[in-house]
Amino acid sequence: MAEETAEKLPAGKWLAKIADSVYEDALAAKARGEKVGWISSNFPQEIPETLGLHVVYPESQAAAISAKGAGLAMCEHAEGELGYSNDLCAYARISLAYADLGKYPNGEREMPLPDFVLCCNNICNCMMNWYENLAHELDIPVIMIDVPFNDKYDADAKRIAYMRGQFDAAIEQLCEITGKTWDEQKFLKVCEISNAVGEKWLEATTYMNYKPSPLKGYDLFNHMAVATMARGKQESLDAFTALVEEYKQAVRDGVSTFKVEEKNRIMFEGIATWPYLRVTYSTLKNAGTNVTACVYGPSFAFIYSNTDEMMRAYAEVPNAINLERAVELRKQLCLDGKVDGGLVHVNRSCKMWSGIAPEMGRRIANDLNIPVVTFDGDQSDPRNFSEAQYVTRVQGLVEIMESNKKEA
Repeated sequence: MAEETAEKLPAGKWLAKIADSVYEDALAAKARGEKVGWISSNFPQEIPETLGLHVVYPESQAAAISAKGAGLAMCEHAEGELGYSNDLCAYARISLAYADLGKYPNGEREMPLPDFVLCCNNICNCMMNWYENLAHELDIPVIMIDVPFNDKYDADAKRIAYMRGQFDAAIEQLCEITGKTWDEQKFLKVCEISNAVGEKWLEATTYMNYKPSPLKGYDLFNHMAVATMARGKQESLDAFTALVEEYKQAVRDGVSTFKVEEKNRIMFEGIATWPYLRVTYSTLKNAGTNVTACVYGPSFAFIYSNTDEMMRAYAEVPNAINLERAVELRKQLCLDGKVDGGLVHVNRSCKMWSGIAPEMGRRIANDLNIPVVTFDGDQSDPRNFSEAQYVTRVQGLVEIMESNKKEA
């Protein structure tokens, strides 16, 4: 993409082009005979970026497939032809089906089959089995970085040392698989850019704290793709810098991408229901309710000043921390975002997240004295979502928030 062309685009479109280019570049690399990989979203991307490897993200692909309406067909292929349970994460089912078929019905987000897979279980333990099965079915190597669940408040020195050993081993394995040579100076530069991207991404999300917000919270669901997939690239830093400048100008001009009056502000907890983005957003919009707190901000803001701090950053992502710290994180986001209530997605696909989500919601409601409601759904399997239930839950939440304001 020519730099001058990209800079003329609105930041949101620029970010979308960067996300697309990750897949396009990987397809081109595969066609040239280069080894390409699949990578989990919270694997230290600094490693493949330093080695100049093209990697793509099955989670992001599964979200795109399901948002375009093909999630059900892929899930059914995984269940019927491959024998996987429908209780398995829908991202995993879609990914395993894609690995088997090499394509999918709607042609959205094509990506090359991998020569290796990179996995980190700081998101969930399902990830380990998912990637091990991919490696087995495709007869390719899997490189794993194991992150023990952090039952204490902070990751201790033993955890950091354990992770550091695996980090170094992963580099050695990748160099052996791909024939690449590690360049420590390039690594330091990639880390510098990754930090700056994390800081800009986090800064962009804080603009939801303005009242009214210059953005609709659902914008984050799109923009986070680059924070996930391209943190070590200079163009990503440039695009997020442009996004921050747009939000600054929007605050000065008093405009917002949330195109109706912002009557209520809420925390959204959980993964988006990708097959039903339109209905979940429009229901909130029609009620004048904007998302101004969401854990997606800190989830992909990896900020550190040395390698040990990098290990700690990857060990303390939201799904790897204990309940008490998870609640504190959300409560602060709610206070910063000046929310009136909370909406929690109890996601059938994500057992790790949904297992603690209701208790997090209960504690947040009690501690902040705000209403919090849940709805049942799924990140990618459309069979697990009821539009009627969702609309009813949102209506109830809005009624309580508006009643509380009248009584205040």
